Amino acid sequence: MPSTMKAAPLIAALLLASNAYAADEQVVKIGVTGPLSGPNAFAGKDDENGVRLAVEELNAQKIKVGGKQLRFELVSEDDQGNPTAGTNVAQKLVDAGVKFVLGPYNSGVAIPASRVFNSAGVLMSTVGTNPKITQSGYGTVFRMVASDTQVGGTMADYAAKELKIRKVGVIDDRTAFGQGVADEFARRAKAAGITVAGREFTRDTASDFASILTALKAKGVDAIFYGGYAPQGAPMARQMKQFGMTAKLLGGDTLCSPEMAKLGGDAVGDNVRCAQAGAILEKQAAGPAFIARYKARFKRDPDVYAPTFYDQTMFIAQAMKETSSVDPAKVNAALHSMSYQGVVGNYGYDAAGNLKKTAVTVYTFKNGALAPLASY
Repeated sequence: MPSTMKAAPLIAALLLASNAYAADEQVVKIGVTGPLSGPNAFAGKDDENGVRLAVEELNAQKIKVGGKQLRFELVSEDDQGNPTAGTNVAQKLVDAGVKFVLGPYNSGVAIPASRVFNSAGVLMSTVGTNPKITQSGYGTVFRMVASDTQVGGTMADYAAKELKIRKVGVIDDRTAFGQGVADEFARRAKAAGITVAGREFTRDTASDFASILTALKAKGVDAIFYGGYAPQGAPMARQMKQFGMTAKLLGGDTLCSPEMAKLGGDAVGDNVRCAQAGAILEKQAAGPAFIARYKARFKRDPDVYAPTFYDQTMFIAQAMKETSSVDPAKVNAALHSMSYQGVVGNYGYDAAGNLKKTAVTVYTFKNGALAPLASY
């Protein structure tokens, strides 16, 4: 008998087994959209890593829903931190059949992308902090962290009560995030009795802040609040040092990144204070173990939002198990009604998609690393 004839039954058996396995398997695509290129690529990659770790751990659990084993598949796209690119990426994920998306990272991308995802019934979970993101009335949008109202407000209260700041300058980079958090800081600072001596503007691609800093130094400010990202915050800190400014540099969660110390060097230390949504990871029951697993997998420590992206991915999977469904409408309802204890906090969403409870932690930098000061 020819060898090809002998092999035919074996091939047929293998194909039959493969088809049977495929019939018992349900692929769930988990999308990620964030800046994987450009100055904020470090953040986008960190967020992606958080989802990747969750996907790998979920697949190892061999979860069954509706009699089928789920196989989670990561689909990651680079939105470049750009609203136009982000909208195109959103449509690309929709066209690929993705029903659950983690991201975008930038508020300015999240606002237009949310329209695309909502129209397609895709659940979007973002760390974009601009309040407008969840004021659209879209029922498919979730904000995994505190909003600008909470982050900017907390930093203003901290500046008044703990730092005893009396006069502050406010700078923003004109992005949806930067302007939103700076507006809220300025509003709460005034309410706390702090004088806002100057309001200045820059761009999210700028590197020279000499004229702005010169103007604020002349006004004798005790602190500068910067609404923007680490790639601009770090050189701003260096230039403040060069100009002999002793004012504190304050900011939101985007300055609470190891990237600040990496880019700013010895100009970033106790002079920098930032407010980040979420509790102190190292002090959470599951925090140290998460850090160890992340570092073992990616050979680096997690940055700002890797644990948050990890937690939300796990929450989505938990909702699938609770509802015995991968239908995004059913998962959506479960995310609004359930609560989930993650590695960095407890997750539960109100009707608008905001967290019902969230902590905000104020950090500084010591020896090139983030050091928590207080949680509120």
